[in-house]
Amino acid sequence: MSGQRYKRTNFDDEETLSNGGSTPTQMEFAPGIMFKGGVNVWQRKSALERILLVLLVILLVILIIIASLLAVKEKEVKYLTTQNKTVCLTPNCVIVASNLLSSMDRTVNPCEDYFKYACGGWIKAHPIPSGHSHWGTFEDLWQKNQLVMKNLIEQPEANMGSLAERKAKRYYKSCIDNKKIIERLGAKPLKRVLDMIIKENNDQPPSQQIQDLLEEIHLLDITALFNVWVGEDDKNSSKNILHVDQAGLGLPERDYYLNKSITEDKVLKAYLKYMVDVQLLLANGDGSLRNETTENMIEVIKFETLLANATVPNSERRGIQKLYHKMTIAEIQKKFPMINWLSYFNRLLGIVNISVTNKEEVVFYAPTYISALTDILKKSLQDENGQRIVKNYLVWHVIKAFAPLLSKKFRDAKEQYSEAIEGMSVSGKDDLWRTCITDTNSVLGFALGAMFVRETLHGESRYKAEEMIEMIKTAFKKNLPKLTWMDAKTRLAAIDKADAVVNMIGFPQYILNATQLDKEYEKLFINESEYFYNNVRNLKYQLAENLKTLRKPPKKNSWSMTPATINAYYTPSKNEIVFPAGILQAPFYDQTFPKSLNFGAMGVVMGHELTHGFDDQGREFDKHGNLRPWWNNDSVIKFNERAQCMTDQYSSYKLNGKNMRGKQTLGENIADNGGLKSAFNAYVSWIEKHGEEPPLPAIGLSHKQLFFLAFAQVWCSSSTKEAIHLEIVTDAHSPASIRVLGTLSNSNIFAKLYNCPVGSRMNPKKKCEVW
Repeated sequence: MSGQRYKRTNFDDEETLSNGGSTPTQMEFAPGIMFKGGVNVWQRKSALERILLVLLVILLVILIIIASLLAVKEKEVKYLTTQNKTVCLTPNCVIVASNLLSSMDRTVNPCEDYFKYACGGWIKAHPIPSGHSHWGTFEDLWQKNQLVMKNLIEQPEANMGSLAERKAKRYYKSCIDNKKIIERLGAKPLKRVLDMIIKENNDQPPSQQIQDLLEEIHLLDITALFNVWVGEDDKNSSKNILHVDQAGLGLPERDYYLNKSITEDKVLKAYLKYMVDVQLLLANGDGSLRNETTENMIEVIKFETLLANATVPNSERRGIQKLYHKMTIAEIQKKFPMINWLSYFNRLLGIVNISVTNKEEVVFYAPTYISALTDILKKSLQDENGQRIVKNYLVWHVIKAFAPLLSKKFRDAKEQYSEAIEGMSVSGKDDLWRTCITDTNSVLGFALGAMFVRETLHGESRYKAEEMIEMIKTAFKKNLPKLTWMDAKTRLAAIDKADAVVNMIGFPQYILNATQLDKEYEKLFINESEYFYNNVRNLKYQLAENLKTLRKPPKKNSWSMTPATINAYYTPSKNEIVFPAGILQAPFYDQTFPKSLNFGAMGVVMGHELTHGFDDQGREFDKHGNLRPWWNNDSVIKFNERAQCMTDQYSSYKLNGKNMRGKQTLGENIADNGGLKSAFNAYVSWIEKHGEEPPLPAIGLSHKQLFFLAFAQVWCSSSTKEAIHLEIVTDAHSPASIRVLGTLSNSNIFAKLYNCPVGSRMNPKKKCEVW
């Protein structure tokens, strides 16, 4: 455009001729005009008249020149104004452009490292705050949400519309206003809990002693040895059923134990120190017990190492069909006799007045782990030392769960441990109110959420988000016929499943009904001077709420995330995608943003969750949420080939010298890639209907390019090396930078829009595509 901006000659010449003006040749004869009789008029004028006439002509020429210049200038102004109308100069556009630019590092080649190109400026301007191991756009937005909730929850109780909201306020006050009480009580609350669960029953056989202690701990909803809960039957989503799965490690993942030395490994040393320090604090700081306590805790770590070796790694747990094993309690007892299963289940279910028989069916997700656990316990209980170690292991998990709720000395011990495992500095921690807001959101999140959505979710945000989801669904379905690897029958079934996906946006409606919201929390008692016991009561409440669903059909449209949460999820057993109000905000979504940014950020999130219904796990569930084969075998084989390509691709990426785990993160990587494609195609459809958007000022990128920039900038973040390691070994998601680099390097459209040469890092010759 700039090359044509001043090229006006041809246009002006044509305009002059069309208006009857003379050619240059005709203009040369102007002074030679003749009158009647053939006498030259000029010669009949006096000298004065001739001078005046010359001056008049000169003046006219000057006026004509000025007029011509003014005319040209007027055309120039009109042209520039026309051009400027194609640039969005509203305050919102200027601010958005400024934010995009300040987050970028334009010295980086986008075809070599798009993450640094998109986020380099943001990372420089946002160092990881003290007290954190990771900082990104999610955390930045969460802090804003925290402030909103703080202002709401600190208003007088009289202004709150429900008892549940007042309970949330009381819980918050128990956290923030009663530190003097917490300090005065010290270790007493936890000692009281331990006295309740540790009972002298030496007259019982060792197996029964362990069983009794295990049941007491699980009644506190604390996971030890294994995990139990009630949920939908994967193969019959209209029914709830008991589930059992592996669990019971003190550290986040099995890799922290395997082939490590307790005396040399940084994390194990920090874990041991934390265990010992907390035990000594419970013993009122009796230093004479340090050596004995250290030996006891070393034995606990060694026992957990046995469990770690038995634990099936997450990368081997991707196929739900292979994990699913349904057995009766009688069958379980025969195969895994380390505890009395019928007694165990009835003890737990007794709190909600439900009983089971040996014919009750249970879904086991980890029979190989439970089998190994059976052998470990059988060997451990053969002598008194082994029995003592198992008891110490179980008691430690109670201590570990509740110690952070005690006085400052206990919290400081936890923070020193966290510094070692996550790399965060313990200095400059978050303000107490932020910790308490997060805590309140986890305990009474829907009550707090009712206040949050009334304050933040206004206008047509939910409806606009719904429209965007439907556009992305349509784009996903339109793309299916282009996938030559999928047979026609499976394609039609996939379209049917996409049509059946339930959209849940913002918040559950019942939270705005005071009566219904109060009923949700009616059995949860909160005392504003009992922070510790509020948490104990909440754990028991949550356990009871889960167990009582055993004889009830699964609840439709139930929410697992609170309204203020900055996240989204897909539930395969219900075929639902959920987007809490917390994420329907900038930088993910804003009604005033250009559509390119909304589709690139929030649209990709929506496409991501939709694609989860068709990733390596989601595709195993049909449109009703039932685990069953519904694909043609040939399409399954071809799907797996493409999935393997993605597994290999992401496994080749490294951070801090450590390879990513492509198999462990496969489902999320498939969702990222599929979500990006569906969201972009949906945006193109929007352009076809509404026309191109005016470009943003100064940024120099088209809106299609901005779509990819918005996607990348959602993931702007930094992490400590320890936090990255933790993420690699535990998370089903790839780290932020890998999510950007991996997803965009598979996109031909991205490579074309940014003119990336074939073979460049962002445009490799080999690309992986599933959806």
